[in-house]
Amino acid sequence: MTSTAAQQPPQRERLLRIGEVVRRLVEEFPDISISKIRYLEDEGLLTPRRTQGGYRLFSEDDLERLQTILRLQRDEFLPLRVIKDELDAPGQKDRKRRRPTALGAVEELIPLDELCDRAGITTQLAKELEDFGLLGPQGVGNDKRYPESDADVAATCAQLARFGVDPRHLRTFRTAAGREAALLEQLVAPSLRARSNERRAQGLRDLHQLAELAGELQSLLFWRDLRDLAQ
Repeated sequence: MTSTAAQQPPQRERLLRIGEVVRRLVEEFPDISISKIRYLEDEGLLTPRRTQGGYRLFSEDDLERLQTILRLQRDEFLPLRVIKDELDAPGQKDRKRRRPTALGAVEELIPLDELCDRAGITTQLAKELEDFGLLGPQGVGNDKRYPESDADVAATCAQLARFGVDPRHLRTFRTAAGREAALLEQLVAPSLRARSNERRAQGLRDLHQLAELAGELQSLLFWRDLRDLAQ
């Protein structure tokens, strides 16, 4: 006998109009707008369906892709062309990128085998990355644990390795990041070490804003140099 559930027709996916997409995202992305979504579509990052009258209809997958695009712009300062290439790369749909751990928050530590599994790398590559300072474990020997964000670092290094970029070459990035962090530390260290909770909180806010500005500047200068190279 056919069950009642089996007799039910499959539910049609509910599609969203562009205005509803904006309302769904505005809390996390206050600067989102209809014109910005249309621009991302013009740039080939989104492909919503269309009604016969030409109205855009967005699926939940479209909404998730748009959220990812906006987070990569906001959190990692990636240019749209790089975001498009990354999202369209084979296998990238299955790799969930995490947002950076908030400043001041305690990051979860994971063992080496879990790091390798998340990043899709071998223990040998992980060892090389650690030797060149690209991974920052805590503890020693069998008690060694890695911050969760190291899995994202390792995964990115593995992608670069496919282009022939060895861990020893990546040490340049680690050195540059360390110098930038040291500069910001000089600016906010007095506030972060203050006894006043209010002053420490303000120091964290200042550090977050400084980090965003420094990251944006680094990205702009980097892409300017690459544009010069491509001419």
